[in-house]
Amino acid sequence: MARLISDPALIRAEGNLPKVIEEFFGVVNTGDTHVSIARMRSPQGWVEPGQTPEFSEYTLVLSGRLRVDTKARALDVEAGQAVVVHAGEWVRYSSPYEDCEYVSVCLPAFSAETVKRDA
Repeated sequence: MARLISDPALIRAEGNLPKVIEEFFGVVNTGDTHVSIARMRSPQGWVEPGQTPEFSEYTLVLSGRLRVDTKARALDVEAGQAVVVHAGEWVRYSSPYEDCEYVSVCLPAFSAETVKRDA
């Protein structure tokens, strides 16, 4: 049966500046542990701690440019582009150039226990 999600849950974001995370599907908003889908809005200059998550993260940039640092390389993902970071791969996200809006899909769902942020 179809289910309307009229309001996302606001999730506290990590990082040096305030970032808005609106979870539409996931552990917090719908109790779903299989997938999470969230809209993110990060301000210019935002950077979060590195992490080695237990989930794969699929990211579609809607506006601006997102920096994705891995141990192998750094990627600048622009509006209309997407990137995937697989479970177990170290990654750090930031928006050093400009404000950025993007959609993140995590499989299985994002959780504070499985994100495995750097100390």
